[in-house]
Amino acid sequence: MSSTDAVTFWDGVHAARPATAAPSPNVRLTETVTELPPGDALDLGCGNGGDALWLARQGWRVTAADISAVAVERLTALARAHGVHDRVAAVRLDLRTAFPAGTFDLVTTHYLHTPYDLDRSAVLRAAAHALRPGGRLLVVDHGSTAPWSWNQDPDIRFPSPREVAAGIGLDPAVWTVERADAPRHLATGPDGSTAEVTDHVLLVRRAG
Repeated sequence: MSSTDAVTFWDGVHAARPATAAPSPNVRLTETVTELPPGDALDLGCGNGGDALWLARQGWRVTAADISAVAVERLTALARAHGVHDRVAAVRLDLRTAFPAGTFDLVTTHYLHTPYDLDRSAVLRAAAHALRPGGRLLVVDHGSTAPWSWNQDPDIRFPSPREVAAGIGLDPAVWTVERADAPRHLATGPDGSTAEVTDHVLLVRRAG
């Protein structure tokens, strides 16, 4: 499937969801990052922009990337409306063919799942290598299917955080797995409905 197909699909997903003036950050981000000193962050697959806006309000300088122009345009407008446009750079980017330039103190990606071909291990490996010494990579994946998910395949299998870590293949002398678990939380969908879902959480730290 072509890059055009993927862009069209994700533009359609975001366009079908109502825009919100104040998107919420993901709970796994806030619980992980609150105690960290602000620096430069990369948000891969920024979606509705809740994580990027929250990080900017905490003092982080954020590069937020998404394949969807709809998501990027909405986040750009939200950053200006929230007065953090000087700390949020939203860019449209296809991770199958490119990766954001620079080095970061934090790389975060939530629910980087797609029906299109994507070498996730290669993307996450690039993310780990983009960390500065002491920086962290936070990968949060679905561990269950929410009622509002675009993927309702009953046979889908969700790799564990340890399996994701093994797939990245990082040198344990340089990168340390600080967290690999599967907590549950009450999530709210785009239509306002709620459901208990499982997250697969992987947190990796690069040696300082």
